[in-house]
Amino acid sequence: MADGPTDRSWWGWGRESEQLGDEECAALGALLPGLREHPVPVPDIHRLDLPAPRLAPPGALAELVRADPALRAAHTYGKAFRDVVRALAGEMSAAPDLVALPRREADVVDLLDWASRENVAVVPFGGGSSVVGGVEYREGDHAGVLSLDLGRLDRVLEVDRESRAARIQAGAFGPALEAQLRPHGYTLRHFPQSFEFSTLGGWLATRAGGHYATGHTHIDDFVESMRVVAPSGVHESWRLPGSGAGPSPDRLFLGSEGALGVITEAWLRVQERPAHRASASVLFDDFPAALRAVRTLAQSGLNPANCRLLDPGEAMLGGAGDGSSSVLVLGFESAGQPVEALLEQALDLVRGHGGRVPTGGGSGDRPAAERPDGPAASPAADPAGAWRSAFLRMPYLRDAMTRMGAVVETFETALTWDRAPELIEAVRTGLGRAVEEVTGRPGILNCRLTHVYPDGCAPYFTVIAAGRDGAQRAMWDEIKAAAGEILARHRATITHHHAVGRDHRPWYDRQRPELFADVLRSAKSSLDPAGILNPGVLVD
Repeated sequence: MADGPTDRSWWGWGRESEQLGDEECAALGALLPGLREHPVPVPDIHRLDLPAPRLAPPGALAELVRADPALRAAHTYGKAFRDVVRALAGEMSAAPDLVALPRREADVVDLLDWASRENVAVVPFGGGSSVVGGVEYREGDHAGVLSLDLGRLDRVLEVDRESRAARIQAGAFGPALEAQLRPHGYTLRHFPQSFEFSTLGGWLATRAGGHYATGHTHIDDFVESMRVVAPSGVHESWRLPGSGAGPSPDRLFLGSEGALGVITEAWLRVQERPAHRASASVLFDDFPAALRAVRTLAQSGLNPANCRLLDPGEAMLGGAGDGSSSVLVLGFESAGQPVEALLEQALDLVRGHGGRVPTGGGSGDRPAAERPDGPAASPAADPAGAWRSAFLRMPYLRDAMTRMGAVVETFETALTWDRAPELIEAVRTGLGRAVEEVTGRPGILNCRLTHVYPDGCAPYFTVIAAGRDGAQRAMWDEIKAAAGEILARHRATITHHHAVGRDHRPWYDRQRPELFADVLRSAKSSLDPAGILNPGVLVD
């Protein structure tokens, strides 16, 4: 791959060295009846059967393009469950013909010019962490497919101390971005679960959600301006703190998923590194009461940095509880002021709804961690710390369960508070019934709230069920469709922060107004006349 995290897994999440071993997979699989006795072996990347490349770049671009099989295999899929299943089966028919590694924006221009002339589909690729089919070519009559990896455009180019902003190239992975801001005393403080394995351009193109549960919940909130290369030209918006001059040009490309242009850099609002942090975990015996407590907190104006509600099953899965109580993970942070008083006000509010703070379940004002979702102290003494530690391991556990024959799905949504309890119950009952019909066995179905707003929340669901050899992907497809239909019936968004990709297209098509779809098609026709950019994403 291009510059970025080393030891990347080509078939699953994260680092190869962090994947569970065969014995660990078997031990984990034994916890769910109906799974395999031994895990599916991981194919040797050097022995995969890839189709021969159909393309050869012109000599002027040859040094930017590679065709070695291992690199092509690593750029074939994202990291959704169906991607992991196909990779483990060695299914590589969708591999890109070539992988381009541009070194500068001018290289991106030249590559798009060539692709437009030769009818080559171009799939922009950041960290490849998409869980919605966002980086996989699935359809079309193109002469070939080029995966455009932006990983070499990874620098913080400029820091404006007076305005407290930074100009950053789109290929910067999360840790590299933060490392370059640190000497200036700044941080972007945007930490999605994929932080280590995703890039700024990917965050912008998918409107990624970060660690802030309130306030700046999405990368959108940090954007001052963007620079985008489209086949028809280069777009750059003015740097402004705000503007009422017509529709925002940046909004056109935020969430465009590489279908309208290739984001090459952006000016982003940065902030001083936090110096104070206080957190606590709160237990609830009644989940509806916990929902009411979180709503009260979201409408209080206290704006906690972390406010994640875990239902009993999710708390137990993450080691934050024994399955008898819901757990609210609550935290505040600040660059300049102690935050203990804010935490105490929040705790007073949630106690009024039946919440209780266990002994050792909180921490007073202390230096802020580099990443609030990272490992914390003693899980036995701190349920919130236990869950934060498990949070980063969850995708690896998903991969292990997949190797054992499980069907695993996570999906998220958002809707207003008045409809949230009904939607959560509908997912639990309706999807639980669908899982049993599809797999023949009851499954595990958990819920947590990842982000909260004064007017609504973002529920996030985890589904784990026993699959059948050779049928895992089809079963996942049926469960995914059932989940999408439940969300659509309740007019809940098909995605809060995972993006649309190809997997969510059927429900996104129903969610957006048809006139807006016409506008998107017109924009794509103008920006991408040859229709080469990420075909099948957002519009046809």
